[in-house]
Amino acid sequence: MAYDWRMRRHVISIVTLIALAYSSGAQAAPVPVSNPTELRSAIAAAKPGDEIVLADGTYAISGSNIACSANGTAEAAIVVRSATPRGAKLDLSTLEGFVVSGANWHFDGLDIKGTCANDDDCEHAFHVVGGATGFILRGSRIADFNAQLKVNASLGSTVTVPHGGIVEGNELFDSRARNTGNPVTKLNIDTGDGWIVRANYIHDFHRASGSPTYGAFMKSGGKNGVFERNLVLCTKDDPTPGTHIGLSFGGGGTDARFCAPAFDANVPCTVEHEGGIMRNNVIANCSDVGIYVNRGRSTKLVHNTLIATAGIDFRFDTTTGEARGNVLTGTIRNRDGATHTASDNLANIAQGTFEQMYTAPLLGDLRKKGELAALIGKGPTNADAPNDYCLRTRTGAWDLGALQHSLGDCSTVPPPLGGSSSGGDGGASSSGGNGPGGGADGGSSGTDPGSSSGASPDGASDDGGCGCRVTRASDASAFALAGAAFAVGLARRRRRR
Repeated sequence: MAYDWRMRRHVISIVTLIALAYSSGAQAAPVPVSNPTELRSAIAAAKPGDEIVLADGTYAISGSNIACSANGTAEAAIVVRSATPRGAKLDLSTLEGFVVSGANWHFDGLDIKGTCANDDDCEHAFHVVGGATGFILRGSRIADFNAQLKVNASLGSTVTVPHGGIVEGNELFDSRARNTGNPVTKLNIDTGDGWIVRANYIHDFHRASGSPTYGAFMKSGGKNGVFERNLVLCTKDDPTPGTHIGLSFGGGGTDARFCAPAFDANVPCTVEHEGGIMRNNVIANCSDVGIYVNRGRSTKLVHNTLIATAGIDFRFDTTTGEARGNVLTGTIRNRDGATHTASDNLANIAQGTFEQMYTAPLLGDLRKKGELAALIGKGPTNADAPNDYCLRTRTGAWDLGALQHSLGDCSTVPPPLGGSSSGGDGGASSSGGNGPGGGADGGSSGTDPGSSSGASPDGASDDGGCGCRVTRASDASAFALAGAAFAVGLARRRRRR
């Protein structure tokens, strides 16, 4: 009898533990929605563990932004997702779509399009601000915004910064050139530590006229950011001429007031980003540099492939870092006092040579077409990039560039999604990390901490701080180098950000 009682007690304990697990909030609570009103209501009432599931169909959203201010937890995030991948189509005619100021919001599988009559009125699909640590945007297609994602600190009596965000497996592009004087950058990540941008397909980010555009950048005093396994095609479908730059740490620079850690107009933003790493990215068909490091301290550029770009620039005296195992059209150079170490790179490859190597390199299709002997077995062993663009473990003699061709072909369009490349992740955490919470202002502080003002912080440049240099002669007449145009039209929008 005593034995039976002990067994019964164990069963009761197990049942109790299961009940506690379900009551703890760790299990998602599905909240089905099928129209914009239900979506707004579900988000306004969201609590940790909620999973807001959008039925397939079109959601026409206008008027005010959708405020995501509740706080999820690392164990019980607040999830907003489509019932089937990209089956929920959101047509946004709002200045900003989702303004996320709460922690641990995850957005998955959405198809979002800006539909404003005036491009100035579709600024951001997502504005992540202040205490919105642990933000994740995954598996979504987002088109036709000046910046599909904007990230920045919340300023006030207390400064809060969104740390540990993840942007992965998304397609980000514009269906035509943007008619705006505002900054055009698909991922505009200002401040924040440990952000990871991986396996995204970024293409066609043009402005109808004016200053340079970027595929993505991290700047404004951020740290330990990672760009890995992204495919960036500055020009794919839209032939609009201009100055187009692929990926950057530092972008066009930051006004001192909006630069971490001081956020003080009297303290220059001498380091735009520290400890950043770019690895296994494929960047193609850019009128200017594929990678631009502006005041990026301790930056690592490893095993990237840059096709038909002007190369890589390290710039300004606080920029330090290394470039190893990269393959590129153009050169790797220091500018305005920058320093870096370089080894095992293959530069100045003609565009025609890439076209002989690969099936369609300007479109990112890097399946083998011709001879790859110049790349195979010529790369350095590097703990910062143990896997390649297709997430295959590099074995034997390492190849140059983003792909380990000795393992055979893999599909490169879009980038395969499968998790972190690991090794030297700059301190980033796939769990979203921990950052300061509370005190977020939802982006209504009246300022835009991430504005690329169009001027280099120290005024040392003749290119408006964009990092641009005219090196592809066939495009030279089309370049628009008026960096000051970055700020045109911004002032009247600041109060609404």
